[in-house]
Amino acid sequence: MKSSSFLDETKLEKRETAMKRYLSGCFVMLMLALLPAACATQQKQADRQRAEATRDLGEAYMGQSAHTKALREFLKAESIYPDDPYLQNDLGLAYQAKGNLDLAVQHYLEALELKPDYSPARNNLGSAYIEQENWETAIECFNAVKEDLLYGTPHFPMTNLGFVYFKLGDYDQSINYYREALEIAPNFPMAHHGLGRTYMAMGNYEEAVKTLETAVENAPNEIPIQLDLGRAYKLMHENNKAFEIFTRAAQIA
Repeated sequence: MKSSSFLDETKLEKRETAMKRYLSGCFVMLMLALLPAACATQQKQADRQRAEATRDLGEAYMGQSAHTKALREFLKAESIYPDDPYLQNDLGLAYQAKGNLDLAVQHYLEALELKPDYSPARNNLGSAYIEQENWETAIECFNAVKEDLLYGTPHFPMTNLGFVYFKLGDYDQSINYYREALEIAPNFPMAHHGLGRTYMAMGNYEEAVKTLETAVENAPNEIPIQLDLGRAYKLMHENNKAFEIFTRAAQIA
């Protein structure tokens, strides 16, 4: 009986040892299976960081208006990690700056596909549609952006809508949007400029001069604003004042 009992315990120990070896082997196999995935994840993270650094360099070039150099860096970044909505938006900005509106639109749309709530890209898309004179689609973009309560600069789409309706000849609607923009950002020169141009188109030269003077105060080195102010004075037959403004604009240039 003792012998039988001893043999049973030995068999049990052997089974336990075999089970431990089996489980150990399974663990090793699992680790080996996971290793390529872990390496791939690390490589993807490294690629993403490298692409972001390249994108940052491109954005620095954009800040210097070196659009070709910026585009070169953005394309490098895209070849490394294309699924970056911020990079796709940057590519859109670079192509738009270089006058290739079709490619600009394509990249803005790619940015929005990757990040549908990316309102800056949607606003930029609308601005590209403006340059293409695709007014109705531009309006759709800006209306969507202005409904985004988290968008930090809602006076941008308001001002853009003011410009679109100005181009469409709907001056009352244009004025409404420019005024809405100025309620949000009272010193925003682009809204003052657009509003002044709209008053000038309506023949309200006194309001045009007043509004454009405010625009100049907030952006004294913007030549287009200076020129429109000079034109408004000229339309009021204040030729000396117009000459003064045009001279000042020439000195800035």
